[in-house]
Amino acid sequence: MNKHRLMSPGPTPVPEKVLLRMADTMIHHRTPQFQAVLKDVNIKIKKVFQTENPVLIFASSGSGAMETSVVNLLSKGDKALVIRGGKFGERFSEICKVYGVETVDYDVTWGESADIETLEKLLKDNPGIKVVYSTLCETSTGVVNNIEAIAKIVADTKAVLVVDAISGLTADELKTDEWGVDVTICGSQKGLMLPPGLAFLSISPKAQKLVEASDLPKYYFDLKAALKSYKKDDTPWTPAVSLIMGLNLVLDMMLKEGMGNIIKRHARLADLTRSAVKAMGLEIFAKTPSNAVTSVKVPEGVDGSALVKKMRDEQGITVAGGQGNFKGKIFRIAHLGYMDVYDTISAISGIEIVLKELGYNVKLGSGVAKIETLLT
Repeated sequence: MNKHRLMSPGPTPVPEKVLLRMADTMIHHRTPQFQAVLKDVNIKIKKVFQTENPVLIFASSGSGAMETSVVNLLSKGDKALVIRGGKFGERFSEICKVYGVETVDYDVTWGESADIETLEKLLKDNPGIKVVYSTLCETSTGVVNNIEAIAKIVADTKAVLVVDAISGLTADELKTDEWGVDVTICGSQKGLMLPPGLAFLSISPKAQKLVEASDLPKYYFDLKAALKSYKKDDTPWTPAVSLIMGLNLVLDMMLKEGMGNIIKRHARLADLTRSAVKAMGLEIFAKTPSNAVTSVKVPEGVDGSALVKKMRDEQGITVAGGQGNFKGKIFRIAHLGYMDVYDTISAISGIEIVLKELGYNVKLGSGVAKIETLLT
């Protein structure tokens, strides 16, 4: 029997005491008891998002919040600029097109981050852009984008900046208010150390003006209804009660550690992982790698899909494979959320063993030894 280790960039491991909190007795959501919890959550989560703006919570995956941003900020015939450097950047375009929103697609080479000068030119050439969509960490490639620089460019226009921080929040630096990010989107199953099921969306006054003008169809994801309930520490629809109970404890844990320390912890694990990968003779795929996940090129002659399968089925360690055109060509090791150095060592050890079995000439222990050397 293998102990299962979850080293994917979502879902990520959930702390044991959070699991126990979520298993506690169910309470009704329209009661003073739950509203007190929600009020507490609403205050604390702003500190994680680094914003004074409302952070709205939906019972959905992160993609629900992505769709929410489209149907509430835009109208049919509007134009949005989408930075697409992977599967999740592309998702914004797909959602826009479903609702009749025209997109200017800035296609970034997978593995690279958005070029600021190119973005600036696209905005100048398309003055009617209402919303700019970007990602903090493009999970499919392991790339982190320079959101601070992107926000500075967008701030000089009438456009609103929406950032998909679903996997990047808490791992990569994101100063929502200080940098001028209008909408930050997140999901529960990444750096927030919860099961899937919650989506989050912070919204600035500038973005709220677009909400008032939007004519796209929405019902469950209506931000007008969500903001109205938010003012009363309530939700328009039934919330995921148990997940919010767990979230309240997670936020206590995070704020006790401190956001700066959490970013440093993720950066340390990312550095250890990448150092180990290089010591094994492997190459990092992302040119500007995120602290959330390390993307690694599959060495020539090795079956990348078999590597991921053997890691899961034989080593009991779940890592992620490549997506789209990079399926079988890269694999991804997370260092996100409730993970520590011994999780990283286990993952690197398993990768060494599997690579050896698949015919790659790796010196067993080389990656693990590198981590241990850096720790001493």
